[in-house]
Amino acid sequence: MSRFLTPSKVALLCLISIYTEGVIPNSSAVHVLSFLVASLSPLDTDPSSSKNWKAQYSASITDLEGALSTHSSSIPGRTIWDLFLKKVWSIDSCDALEVFFSNLLDLLVKSREEQIRDRDNGLAPELGCMRLSRCSPLGAFVRRAQLEFTRLQFHDSVKLWKGFVKYRLPTYHAWARRNPFGEQAMVDMNLLELGLDTGSQLAQVAYGNIEDDLEEDNYVSTKDVERLLEFQIGELQRMGGRVPDGMKVCLERIITSGATLPNLIHYLRFLDAWRAGDYPSSFDNLHRYFDYTMHSRDRSSYQYALLNLAILQADFGCYGEAVSAMQEAVSIARESHDMNCLNFCMSWLYHFGKAFPEQMKDVQNTGMLGNEKEGLAFLKAKAKETEMWSLLSTTLLSEAKFELQNGESLASSIENIIRASHLNVAKNLINSTGPQLLLQTALYARIGITHLAWLSSETFQECYASKAPFEDYLKNNFRSSQLLAQQGRFKEASVRMNHIGPDKLRSLKANQYWTFFSGVLQLRRQIYRNDKTATEYLLSQLQAIQLPDNDITALLGFLHVEHLIRQGNCTRALEIVERTAQTTHRDNFDIHCQVKLLCLKACILEKTSQPQRGFSLAMRAANIAYRSRLLPGLWEAICALSGVLLSLREFEAVVAMVESIMPQILESSDCALAARAYSLLVDANMGIAGKARSRGSGQNVEFMNRALEYLDCAYDQYEKIGDIKGQCEMVAKKATVMHLTGDLVLANDYAAKYLDLQRLGSTER
Repeated sequence: MSRFLTPSKVALLCLISIYTEGVIPNSSAVHVLSFLVASLSPLDTDPSSSKNWKAQYSASITDLEGALSTHSSSIPGRTIWDLFLKKVWSIDSCDALEVFFSNLLDLLVKSREEQIRDRDNGLAPELGCMRLSRCSPLGAFVRRAQLEFTRLQFHDSVKLWKGFVKYRLPTYHAWARRNPFGEQAMVDMNLLELGLDTGSQLAQVAYGNIEDDLEEDNYVSTKDVERLLEFQIGELQRMGGRVPDGMKVCLERIITSGATLPNLIHYLRFLDAWRAGDYPSSFDNLHRYFDYTMHSRDRSSYQYALLNLAILQADFGCYGEAVSAMQEAVSIARESHDMNCLNFCMSWLYHFGKAFPEQMKDVQNTGMLGNEKEGLAFLKAKAKETEMWSLLSTTLLSEAKFELQNGESLASSIENIIRASHLNVAKNLINSTGPQLLLQTALYARIGITHLAWLSSETFQECYASKAPFEDYLKNNFRSSQLLAQQGRFKEASVRMNHIGPDKLRSLKANQYWTFFSGVLQLRRQIYRNDKTATEYLLSQLQAIQLPDNDITALLGFLHVEHLIRQGNCTRALEIVERTAQTTHRDNFDIHCQVKLLCLKACILEKTSQPQRGFSLAMRAANIAYRSRLLPGLWEAICALSGVLLSLREFEAVVAMVESIMPQILESSDCALAARAYSLLVDANMGIAGKARSRGSGQNVEFMNRALEYLDCAYDQYEKIGDIKGQCEMVAKKATVMHLTGDLVLANDYAAKYLDLQRLGSTER
């Protein structure tokens, strides 16, 4: 395999030679030069152009024809394509190729030493001819090509010639038609002079069946393979996927051709095996890559080997080994003064400590990171010093997330998000925009502005999805699907999740996350349908996945508790709530989880006839949510408190509280919470009507009519999310109200509707 030269580069040299002959008019010169520069130094790094990778790095004969055939040359009646064909077919033998490369330096301006030597020898400088500057992009390419050709072994130069013959062969008839005079050799002029055709034995020995085998796949240079591997590694690291099957076939074909592969092939195999969940293969390939690298780069890559090893170990659940490897990487990076690696290691340790605080006790005892705020301050300072803007943006977002989780200043969180957003725009940090919009979505959802949360999610989906890491894209899809699900739009949520193609889910981690997210949406729907069998099956499947994400684990636990409460198993539900509260670590503590746990416990105590115990819990939850500006949590806490007050027969207080927050609940677009609030208003108004009736007041009819209105509203909300149990409860209450008002016909109708709903729920299971 040639280190640099390929048939396409020989063709580009022919085009450069034509350009220096001065036969390309000024009107076409810019187009030709643009094509040459784009072919030699492709600058397009847009991920959307990944399908055209081969066109960027290797100009085919079809690309050349499309670029040159529409532009006329300075010679009347001839296009630049015609002149290019004439030049290409003038190289009619392997010897002619040698001569072509030996004359390449004539295209360049003579060096200062050559000019002095010519002047001393009495040679006049050449005038009127175009020469390329030795330092220009075209001049540098010509010099590199000529140097690489002189380094080629004889068999490699012959292989390059054979590849060039196959490369230009599709243009033979076009060239012969434009040049009908003179001898025309399809393959080699020597065969023509000997009177042999391509089917002769000599031609078969030298060239094989060249007319039938037009493939040029084996003619790639080591430089092209390095570029190919760098491109694939960049895509894997940026997008988090796996090597496409077509690229695997291409690489296998290059390997079987006997090519000398760069060390990067081992790193590419490591990434692919890692994404596939193949721990032994990924471990072996990582060691193999860095073993080869150490021979040429001494210890300069050792810290990166440890860094990759730590990430690999953590991904496969070996957390102790991961922390040890990362600590060693930090030590080596400090010794070698590699600030980029050191900052990345410290950032990784911080985020790892948030996810697995129990694994970081030894590191915290050493004082390497200090407390959480000190760690963030250190990362911000170092990111500014080294101008690592991506790390600075991530640290600002981490600080905003830390403040949100701990219920600190909302204004400070928004300020950090805005600073990160400004940095992303100013420094064009596309990869950091995804996490920023995800955090914005979470912030808007926490303060009850659901429409802005949806808008941030859609902005990410429309503008940044193709350029963001796949993990961020998947999480954004799940967030938006959750917003749809809480409005009862389960079909749209399912379509959104299923819109992700299977080719993007070839990575084990991505597939697990997608499976979990889809399963959570189905679980919520089955809980509303009151399908015990399906719910317990989905719960067992989701609990077996065990993703290393505290937010996801907490969400599954809340759904489990909600299912147990609906089934009447309050003892088991209380056990799970207590266990979850005890296992919550202060380093990955989230105020939202605390409020949710307090509300669930208050609800359980209220249902088990212990409202006095639930009162203090609900008040505490409301107080924490209010101080933290966690508004949906505050509305839920007030509903839990209202349920407790109902048990204590404080009906007027319930009506006053729930009616005061009803507009905000409706604004949050949470149908389950709205249905719960309307149901509380129904019970409270019926309680007030009962008190008025016992006093002999005539206002009981007014309150019963209000209760009927709230019953319809609650039923509509339950119907949107498909909550069969909630619908049955509302219809049963309405039948009771009709019976109390003496309308027995409507009471019987609602009783029949109640039975129909129960049958509908049993048939849907």
